[in-house]
Amino acid sequence: MNRLLVAAILTAAAMADEPAKAKRMTLTGLVVDTGCYLSHDTKGEKHIKCATACAKAGVPLAILEEGSGTLYLPIAQDHKNQNLKLLPFIEKKVLVTGVVMEKNGLKGIVLRSVEAAP
Repeated sequence: MNRLLVAAILTAAAMADEPAKAKRMTLTGLVVDTGCYLSHDTKGEKHIKCATACAKAGVPLAILEEGSGTLYLPIAQDHKNQNLKLLPFIEKKVLVTGVVMEKNGLKGIVLRSVEAAP
């Protein structure tokens, strides 16, 4: 089987799990713990220790988009803890690529890649 055909099959399989209204997107934002951010707007470098403890206790992490202030919750399609993908970047600026979904005002993103933002 040639490489192009294999790549096409893998891409089609990956897209099969994406809802029709989902869209691929790259965004820049701050990784925050949802508990502290939503309850008392705590975020940033001084909050790393608390946010890490919250995340390890099961409080979901999210990406606070730079500029718009939109909060994106990571969506698990791989049956894995999404906090593990974001923990290395807690309270740091990241560049995230993924598939964005929205339902009833809630925005989520299926994380495809996460890296430190410049």
